[in-house]
Amino acid sequence: MEDNSVFENFELQLNQTAKDFLKETAKWAYFLSILGFILIGFLVIIAVFAGTFLASMGSIVPGMGGMGGSFGLVMGILYFGIAALYFFPVYYLFKFASNTKAAFRDNDSEALTNSLGYLKSHYKFIGIMTVVILGFYVLMIVLMFLGALMR
Repeated sequence: MEDNSVFENFELQLNQTAKDFLKETAKWAYFLSILGFILIGFLVIIAVFAGTFLASMGSIVPGMGGMGGSFGLVMGILYFGIAALYFFPVYYLFKFASNTKAAFRDNDSEALTNSLGYLKSHYKFIGIMTVVILGFYVLMIVLMFLGALMR
């Protein structure tokens, strides 16, 4: 077992190069988070209009029958769900960037600690989402093979 008591009084110092790297990272994270919020806004707009458009297509196209209205609703809900799913990592990235900028502007180590916590949350969310998506891929591949075997 390691003795962590040696590290309890250890104070990490950032040199100017490390500070510059964090400042530049915060600028890019801020840019990407603003871009992410804009794209989430587009997803919400698409969700509203695609749902409405596809629902109206059900009444125009004779072959769609009653499925057109429900398909539009399903697509609208799907796009809202995707927008909600992407909101959280973008939000965490935004909070990291804004807290990091404030930390260096005000020389506040507590704000820097909070910003690194948001960065951790951002990557944790992205990591969990990646594992879930990879799990869906594996499940789809297994179901494809089972479907092929049953043919």
